[in-house]
Amino acid sequence: MIPVLLGLGSNAEFGGRSCIELLATAGCRLASLLTDAVFSSVYESKAMYVTKQANFYNMAAKGFVPDGTDPFALLSDLNAIEAELGRDRSKEIRFGPRSMDIDIEEFGAQVIDTPRLQVPHPRMREREFVLIPALEILDESADCKIRETLFAYARALPSQGVAKCPEQIQTSFRSLLEGGIHGSKSC
Repeated sequence: MIPVLLGLGSNAEFGGRSCIELLATAGCRLASLLTDAVFSSVYESKAMYVTKQANFYNMAAKGFVPDGTDPFALLSDLNAIEAELGRDRSKEIRFGPRSMDIDIEEFGAQVIDTPRLQVPHPRMREREFVLIPALEILDESADCKIRETLFAYARALPSQGVAKCPEQIQTSFRSLLEGGIHGSKSC
């Protein structure tokens, strides 16, 4: 099995769903793609690069895909989830508002550098909104090497204002996510 680390973000509602609902729906979809999927808490962060937009809600997910899985096939699956949740790349501003963004941060030990996919994600090391949620879910034992690397990146950054969302939001998110995964609520 290949370990996969994903970063998710949303700062625009879509189809009557809030950013938190969109993240939970994405998590439900990811649970069907990843074995042993684990999801971080939800964090709120100020937008980077294009700063005149709403704050983002971010989280990380980790899990496993079968050996032999093509990372480009996974990317296509992730792009389909983004599109289902309102992302239209043809109409968006780079680094601008979006209803859903899912990035492959790590795909096993693979290094990929193509115009379509770069792994490890080239901007991961400069983004607290990726590093903090990822560190929350990476075990100190099984994921030790990647955890140490990400911790070093995070320690080198100035604070970027990433904050864990209040418990009420965490509870709502977990309820939506678990309900969707277990089929008691629509995902």
